[in-house]
Amino acid sequence: MVDIETARQIALSLPETEEYDHFGRNAFKIKDKRTFASLWPSEQRMMVQLSLIDQSVFNSFDPAIFYPVPNKWGLKGATFIELSKVRPDMLQDAIHTAWQNASVKTSKS
Repeated sequence: MVDIETARQIALSLPETEEYDHFGRNAFKIKDKRTFASLWPSEQRMMVQLSLIDQSVFNSFDPAIFYPVPNKWGLKGATFIELSKVRPDMLQDAIHTAWQNASVKTSKS
């Protein structure tokens, strides 16, 4: 189990990460451009933006912990993580993967 503050600190520990308000949610972006994660405190969730392949890999680990956001964003890689069920190392891996994807996209912009 991971709490909201731990998830927040993991995201903020990554280079060039900024926290900002994204439609009333704390979100994290790299280099003032690409959002890679957001917190959903009342639901005890985090959303990370993964590639579809990465989303599939995490989902296959445990679909009760990692699953697509149930709308068009989920079809684009937006993935919920149930913080009450995820191991800290798995959360760190998912956040880092989302950050890496955003980093690569930002450097190409």
